[in-house]
Amino acid sequence: MDTSPVPRARYKTIVDAFASGIASGALPPGTRLPTHRQLAEQQGLALATASRVYAELEAMGLISGETGRGTFVREIALPLSHGVDQQAAAVGVLDLNFNYPALPGQAELLRSGLRQLALSGDLEALLRYQPHAGRAHERACIARHLADRGLEADAEHVLIVSGAQHGLAATVMGLLKPGDVVAVDALTYSGFKVLADAHRLELVPIALNETGPDLDALEKLCRKRRLKAVYAMPTLHNPMGWVMDLPWRERLVRIAREHQLLLIEDAAYAFLADAPPVPLRALAPELTVYVSGFSKNVATGLRVGFVVAPLNWVPALERTIRATTWNTPGVMTALVCGWIEDGTVARLEAEKRQDAMQRQAMARKALAGLTVIGHPASYFLWLPLPEEVRADQVAVALLAMNVAVSTAEAFAISSPVPHAIRLALGSVEMDALQLALHKVRQIIGNFAF
Repeated sequence: MDTSPVPRARYKTIVDAFASGIASGALPPGTRLPTHRQLAEQQGLALATASRVYAELEAMGLISGETGRGTFVREIALPLSHGVDQQAAAVGVLDLNFNYPALPGQAELLRSGLRQLALSGDLEALLRYQPHAGRAHERACIARHLADRGLEADAEHVLIVSGAQHGLAATVMGLLKPGDVVAVDALTYSGFKVLADAHRLELVPIALNETGPDLDALEKLCRKRRLKAVYAMPTLHNPMGWVMDLPWRERLVRIAREHQLLLIEDAAYAFLADAPPVPLRALAPELTVYVSGFSKNVATGLRVGFVVAPLNWVPALERTIRATTWNTPGVMTALVCGWIEDGTVARLEAEKRQDAMQRQAMARKALAGLTVIGHPASYFLWLPLPEEVRADQVAVALLAMNVAVSTAEAFAISSPVPHAIRLALGSVEMDALQLALHKVRQIIGNFAF
């Protein structure tokens, strides 16, 4: 075999030939390609050059290498992220990709809330700039809301932000710097991945076991790397649905204290868990930033959230809020606080827990016989696929049947990315959900047999 350097023109020709074959369908999605060594022998290339060919094709999003399985042609009809950030559901598509849970009558609730707000004597104040962390009485209102849910926090520890995602962004921008190393679960919330990429954080994965993130693995990471923070979802993990028990939380706090780690606690879906263990913030208030909002428990269009942080970190967070949004919109914050005070938020949370339980039960019945992972009261379900089934092919086949789902790629931190899909159950009517789940079962069955 000739192992002399390959002229660039020929190297590009080989890459272009593969790309053309994939685009034309001559190399259909799922095709197993030759090994790097086989490609080198077939084309008369040096092994390093063959590896470079595949590396360029992978960078183009045309192939994927999977440890222990081989190199495969990707399904190029999907966006590269396969996830909730990119794949917006078109009109007529049953959206199991993104969660925006709503209950009947919420539009009328908004009309009523706005009428009440219009009658308030404080209306003119809502048209002016607000304090960066929110008005004092509204911060106190959210502190009372948290106390009812087992998290004691003084109002001065609470900062009002424009949704939980903005709360995460404010935490990252205010308390971390580019290059910092953050430990996250090997499967984690896709929005934090996007945020880390934008702010040039290095994410390192915490291995998972059957019950959740493996803290033995985290301790090994702490010995190998200089970690700055841990991003965690101990109550209603997205996408896995785990609720971690109290001993797990206490051990995570001990690790964080020993290694002086910042804990970022994402509680966006925590309201769905009935009587969970206390938040990390309650166990370690001096090193935990607790982030949540009102998108899932009330409505996604209400971009109101909150951060609870140690006092010494509040000024840095306030500066970040000023630099990004200046303050949360006063009208939306006043509306949410009114609903907290009159019990509307608590009622919606209880109703949505029941709604999520019904949807979970429906999904588990429709998918009986398949492996499913999820909390019985969560709005999402993790579906590992049979060994012979590829997630990208399932997602594209479902999209052709007007059903949008997320693959594991949107959530995975490490390789190989598991062949699995996440089903968001909270965004379509019950009848439509039943139909969508039937299609999911049908498509997986078609590929499995």
